[in-house]
Amino acid sequence: MAPTTADDTEGTPSGAVKSSLRTLEILELLSGSPRQTIASMSRELGIPKSSLHGLLHTMVGRGWLETDQTGTLYSLGVRAFLTGAAFVESDDLVTLAQPALDLIAERTGETVHLGRLEGGDVVYLSKRESRHALRLFSAVGRRLPAHATALGKSILATFDDDEVDRRLSWPLEALTPQTITDPAALHAELADARRKTYASDNGENAQGIRCVAVALQPTRGSYSAISCSVPASRMTEQHRADIIDALMVARTTIDSLTRPLRR
Repeated sequence: MAPTTADDTEGTPSGAVKSSLRTLEILELLSGSPRQTIASMSRELGIPKSSLHGLLHTMVGRGWLETDQTGTLYSLGVRAFLTGAAFVESDDLVTLAQPALDLIAERTGETVHLGRLEGGDVVYLSKRESRHALRLFSAVGRRLPAHATALGKSILATFDDDEVDRRLSWPLEALTPQTITDPAALHAELADARRKTYASDNGENAQGIRCVAVALQPTRGSYSAISCSVPASRMTEQHRADIIDALMVARTTIDSLTRPLRR
């Protein structure tokens, strides 16, 4: 193994190697903001362009990144997709939750998600498409601010206010005019979710979309939730009641199946 030089570790956390950290930072940036140029990555990450060239060349060669026809725009490659797919396929909760997600989708006819809290965001781990042509656009692996989604708020509601404040990045980002960004208003919303045992999203993530979510019992230190998303034009009071009931039944089923994962 080649020795680590002073330049490799300068300015990095104890035991970290600068090239490894930069590689991870590139992957994390592109997972949330695809199609970046070297200039934009240099600006976002604070990495000199001269250092980026070699890293990007290696990552493209290994299939972790891809470039467009001009060779100037970078995005995640097939290797990153395969790694993410392997993670989802090996996750016990994702596997155990599949039948329950199928039942929610069958009963409601709407888009169903299983998501997990990661930092201040929620990440979609599994999805069932709506049977209707008018539906929410989403994809497994997509990240969204937890405070702007029913999934995220249902999980945040399992924490006290101090823990919520610690986990989120302030000031909060507004995805739509309906997104709750005021701390007091968000805390009140989470208190209501705790009382009802489910959380709602009224156009806070995507305008014209309503969503209801319930948190699952934590498994192996991870916090997850399931949700159902519906265009506002289809969200009648009866449909909403049916969705909430379907989610509650699914939560009970999933939590019973994942009990061994909480030991």
